[in-house]
Amino acid sequence: MQQTALNLIAIGVFLMTMTSLLGGIFHISPFVPAGITIFIMGIASVDTFQLQGRGAMLFLDLFTPEEERKRVIQHEAGHFLAGYLLGIPITGYSLTPWEAIKNTQGGLGGVNFDLEAVEESLQKSQHINLLVERISTTLMAGIAAEKLVYDQDKGGFEDRRQLKKMLLKAGLPSVVYEQKEKWATLQATNLLERNKAGYDNLVKAMAARKSLEECYEIIGETSSELEAIA
Repeated sequence: MQQTALNLIAIGVFLMTMTSLLGGIFHISPFVPAGITIFIMGIASVDTFQLQGRGAMLFLDLFTPEEERKRVIQHEAGHFLAGYLLGIPITGYSLTPWEAIKNTQGGLGGVNFDLEAVEESLQKSQHINLLVERISTTLMAGIAAEKLVYDQDKGGFEDRRQLKKMLLKAGLPSVVYEQKEKWATLQATNLLERNKAGYDNLVKAMAARKSLEECYEIIGETSSELEAIA
């Protein structure tokens, strides 16, 4: 079950518990907490199996604090900057579940990369090791950005999953995954530090929902590290 659906169930359990505890004081029928439980479980099940968790993400997004939204932008700007500078094709970005749905990303926000081009390059590239390094650095750049700004990361689970998936497709043994993750995070950190002005300007641009072309221009004004995909 998707994490967002589990969060929705947790909210339902909390409401049920509070209703049960306060039921005697406010004379609330015992059927109310039971009804809440059935209702929440039903919504979560439909959302998970029919909507792929999009409904829960939209609902929970209503309660996302402003500081968390800023953190998301910092995280995604790290991906964007690294991907652009390392030549990984970017097709768009979204910073909320609603934006992701409008952009046909299925409710999963973030920076969209041309995965077909990347996978094709993984199969055909004569410089496979270099390409794997660039993709790994791009995937870990969100975590690196959070650590630089907040000293810790909170949004790296999906990035780490994508990294392991990519390393598997590249034919690397699982015993090197942790080492590759650490190396890629270090490389991403160095890249962001070298291009701090571009990163800071990109964060502002993405917060203002600037177009891809405008974001590219902003990065280009402060960085000369752009490389073509291998």
